[in-house]
Amino acid sequence: MTTTNPETDVAAVQRHTTRVLMATVGAAGMGMAGGYSGTSLAAQDMTNSDGWATFAATMISVGGAIATVPLARYMANHGRRPGLAWGWTFAFAGAVLAFFAVVIEFYPLLVIGVLGIGVGNGTNLAARYTAADLALPERRARAIGILVWAASIGSVLGPTVALGPTGWVAEQMGLAELAGPYLLGMVVFSGAAVFVHLNLRPDPLLLARELEGEEARLAKRPSLVESFSKLFRHRPAALAVAAMAVGQAVMAAVMTVTPLHMNDGAHEKQIIGLVISLHIVGMYFFAPLVGWLVDRLPANVMVAAAGITLFFGGEVASHTDPEDSLGVFVGLFLVGLGWSFAMISGSALLTSAFPAHERASVQGAADFTMVAAGALASLASGVIVELFSFHALSHWAAIVSLSLVAAALYPVVIRTKPTPAPSPLRSSPRR
Repeated sequence: MTTTNPETDVAAVQRHTTRVLMATVGAAGMGMAGGYSGTSLAAQDMTNSDGWATFAATMISVGGAIATVPLARYMANHGRRPGLAWGWTFAFAGAVLAFFAVVIEFYPLLVIGVLGIGVGNGTNLAARYTAADLALPERRARAIGILVWAASIGSVLGPTVALGPTGWVAEQMGLAELAGPYLLGMVVFSGAAVFVHLNLRPDPLLLARELEGEEARLAKRPSLVESFSKLFRHRPAALAVAAMAVGQAVMAAVMTVTPLHMNDGAHEKQIIGLVISLHIVGMYFFAPLVGWLVDRLPANVMVAAAGITLFFGGEVASHTDPEDSLGVFVGLFLVGLGWSFAMISGSALLTSAFPAHERASVQGAADFTMVAAGALASLASGVIVELFSFHALSHWAAIVSLSLVAAALYPVVIRTKPTPAPSPLRSSPRR
């Protein structure tokens, strides 16, 4: 990299970084979505239990939650490139274990394998911050949105391909149809790891630190406790984390049990895959437009829009019987779109709140909070469905979504609240 024209060089690096990330996240997104849609069905075949099926699917979120903080701290010390490469390598290993679990019908091995795939989920999340490291402040949300959109190419195709063509390939090999999603994961995760290792140069996070100057480059990285403390003491960062955590929790809770709800209605596996694909269209396809809006509108407005959209999506899904599909198609699409609003607005707000030398560590703490909320929601979803119903789960998920509207309006209410007039007794002079 030359130093004659720093602005041109940085812009060129940002374009190159975006291209590399679009290719790798798109491929890895296919493996993630395929594994997610296939895991609950594979686990149900092994155990004949909706509870154990949702538990296995939730391990993707749990694996992501476990990986976020170590992955972020590794990136803080070594850069984005090696962190992304190692994350997708772990996801490849998880896909291998899950594949053999389906072949030998051994549920505990499936759980371990899906945990490894979940590391890939945490890696995909970290990649969106990589897209923003060198972006101009007024274009950070758009950079994140473009990357989220790129992930849609693989993620939308993932469930349909995993439960269709790769399932057929597995059957031609004399294997169970539900081994297909993990065959797909093995290919795409290994490809993503190799590609990002070879091509993400220079490292965008390390370059961003250099651009901040020698003092910032040598500054001490915040500890784990300091990262969480900074996250919740900083009001914009706290709003960002609330948006991402609630969006992830509502999305994960409804999405986890939807395949089981539709399976109870005797829908074909490909129809279930199409519902999940449309849900992922809502999550990813409109992300560039969402990013454009986030760069131009107040963050509070976008967070409130996320809460309202998630609310309507959950309510529509809650009024759909297992034998029907239209309400689930519409509801899951709206939940995905609400997640997109929450994720992009929260990610951009969080990235803008901290300098480059603190960014990766604090982002890891934020993603841990977000993914942990999603994992807990997924675990609870199976229990709620077994004790009550899919309708009750979706309804209460919709109610929780409204907390984002309250969080977004709170700063506005505080600023506009009239100051009480001074008491006449206290303001009058003493005689």
